[in-house]
Amino acid sequence: MSETYLIDASVYIFRYYFALPPNWVSRSGYSTEAVYGFSNFLLDVLSRDPGHIACAFDESLGNCFRNDIYPDYKSSRALPDEALAYQLAACREMAEALGIASFASERFEADDILATLTRMCAANDRAPLVLTRDKDLGQLLDCGAASLWDFAANEILDRESIRQKFGVEPRQIPDYLALVGDNIDDIPGVPGIGAKTAARLLAAFADVEALIANVAQIASLKLRGAKSIAEKITSHSRQIRMARQLAQLEYEVPLAIEVDSLARKAVEPEFAIALAEEFGIGGLANKIRRTLDNRAHSNDANSAREHMESVIS
Repeated sequence: MSETYLIDASVYIFRYYFALPPNWVSRSGYSTEAVYGFSNFLLDVLSRDPGHIACAFDESLGNCFRNDIYPDYKSSRALPDEALAYQLAACREMAEALGIASFASERFEADDILATLTRMCAANDRAPLVLTRDKDLGQLLDCGAASLWDFAANEILDRESIRQKFGVEPRQIPDYLALVGDNIDDIPGVPGIGAKTAARLLAAFADVEALIANVAQIASLKLRGAKSIAEKITSHSRQIRMARQLAQLEYEVPLAIEVDSLARKAVEPEFAIALAEEFGIGGLANKIRRTLDNRAHSNDANSAREHMESVIS
């Protein structure tokens, strides 16, 4: 069975936005370095010929359901200005022009879309590779993902890698973040509880609910300052529960699709090339044609093989 790739698009778009010089400009006058970097990245991914592939984009900043739970969630992040918004939209257009199913939501984050797609794929006996640089998505390894794969860095993270990184099981990452917090997403942590203490607590308790319910047992863990830690857990129990809600992924985003919707689509290279020229990245034309033509030849070969097998049988 061919591989299934689920791409955390925004992570890579911003990587190229900050890493590349503004050497590309669209016909409408906008800088498009992120569009160039992301499109080139997608072509490299497509060259591995995945059978199913999808991109999840973030369009929920400030409108996410998590902001209803905690208004300050991701409050330190500025909304994209007009120039960046142009590049974000252009990246999605390029992904779709290359035959990649693309998803976004005003209420759910890309992480939630990836979680929903992972669950759907796993239910259909497809363990997807999640292409991301976000180690917090390690919780997907307990929900059907084969691994996390930072494609650009060629780094694979499996369950053991997550244990070594955080000191907890993949399923406990939301509990871990509820204790230590997450500055990037503005999720508050418990003052005085760091990574090592959180890992020790979650080695003894399955999750933060068990920790809160059995706080008196913290003293038996022989943690330095155990009494103070127990008091902090008790006094911050409401915040801990809220923070876990923020860190926990949503697996039921209403996408209204079937797994076959993620099958890589056959597309005409000339359309993608015309779009690339519009975005000022026409230098990718040969790579686009080569990548998409190789896919077409692969499909022709597979069709011929299937025909011969049916004749022989």
